[in-house]
Formats: sequence, structure tokens, C-alpha cells
Amino acid sequence: MTDALMWGALAASSLLVGALLGVARRWPGRLVGLVLAFGAGALIASVAFELAEEGLQAGGPVPVAVGIALGAVAFAGGNLAIQSLGARRHRGHPEREEGGGTGLAFGAFLDGIPEQAVLGIGLASGGGVSVALLVAVWISNLPEAIGSAADMRGERSRRAILLLWAGVSGVCALATLGGYALADVSGETGASVINGFAAGALLVMLVDEMIPEARSKAGAAAGLATVVGFALAAGLSKLT
Repeated sequence: MTDALMWGALAASSLLVGALLGVARRWPGRLVGLVLAFGAGALIASVAFELAEEGLQAGGPVPVAVGIALGAVAFAGGNLAIQSLGARRHRGHPEREEGGGTGLAFGAFLDGIPEQAVLGIGLASGGGVSVALLVAVWISNLPEAIGSAADMRGERSRRAILLLWAGVSGVCALATLGGYALADVSGETGASVINGFAAGALLVMLVDEMIPEARSKAGAAAGLATVVGFALAAGLSKLT
């Protein structure tokens, strides 16, 4: 379990690192967009070659499909609630309408928990840590946190932003420990549902948040960066 906590802390550390970078200075939008695109490509590969594939092998198509549906609905519904809350807060001030900052923070929280639970499940099953998933999670978390922290700078203090992301990082790290513990009681079916939940949440987050943000910031270069991220993560998944 110590190993699970250690790997979980490593995977989640990029959230806090990104928040620190986001409040420390302003970053060129193009650079953030390219990193977002790279991370999106890595996550697409992880969904295909890690989460969905391993879920299908462990429990079959039905648990994975249930998990995907639950993860997609959870992220979409939660993100809609966040956007509605932001719109109500800034009613009458359209120039301050809340967007990516809180949405990306919520996305990192919601998809980070099942992602890191999957890392714990892999450790408990004796399969070790998926390097491809670990790299994809770390890289994709970084621009999410940078962009979110930068967007929130005008509304919250640096201390409040860092405390928020420290909390998100801590919960995500503990999710790896939770996945390790759940592996003994949930069985293959439960593991497949968790894999599917992570895949569903990630797919919705990619389409609704990461890819549009990457395209808007990096322009046409976002597509190439996404392919590079996909190729790297796909290669890593076959080497581990």
C-alpha cells in the first residue's frame, strides 16, 4: 500500500506543480495549448490501450459499458452544474463569466479519481504501474492546472488557488490507495466498471474541455501535438 500511495502522489503532483506555475507568472497561450494538445493525445491512447482494453479483458463489455456511461454522465452533469453556477455568479458581468478555470479544476478532480484508482488496481493485481497511463495523467494534469490557476488569478488569492489544488492533488493521490484496497473486494467486474468510468469521464472531458481549449490556444499546431502525444503514450503502453 505504501507503493500505491507513493505512485499516486507522483501522478497527482503535476496538479500542484501546474498550480504553482500558473500563479507564479503568465504563460503564453500557445505554449499552454500545445501542452494541452499533447496531453490530450496521450490520454486518448490511454483510454484506448489501457482503460478500455484492460477493462474488457478483466470483466467483459457490459461492466465497461456501464462504467463508461456512468463516467460520461457524471462529468457532463457536473461540468454543466459548474458552468451554471459561474453564469449565476457573474450575471450582469459577461466579461467576467466563469469558464475554463473552475471547469478544468472540476475536470481534473472528477477524472483524476478513477484514473488514479486504476493505477492502484494495477498495483494490487501484480501488474505494476502502467507507465503509459502515469505519463499521460502527469502530462495532461500539468496544463489543466496551469490554465485553471491562471484563469482564477483575478478572482481568488494565490493562497486560495494553491489550497484548492493541494486538496485536489491530495484526494487524487488517495484515490490510488483506494483503488489498491478496492481491488481485493470489487473483483474483476468492479475493476472493469472503474476502468470504464475513467474512460467515459476522460472522453467527455477531452471533447468538451481539453481539445477545444488546445485548438483555441495553439491553432493548427494542436493537431500535430495531439498525434505526438498519442504516439508516445501508445508506444509506452506496448512496452510495459
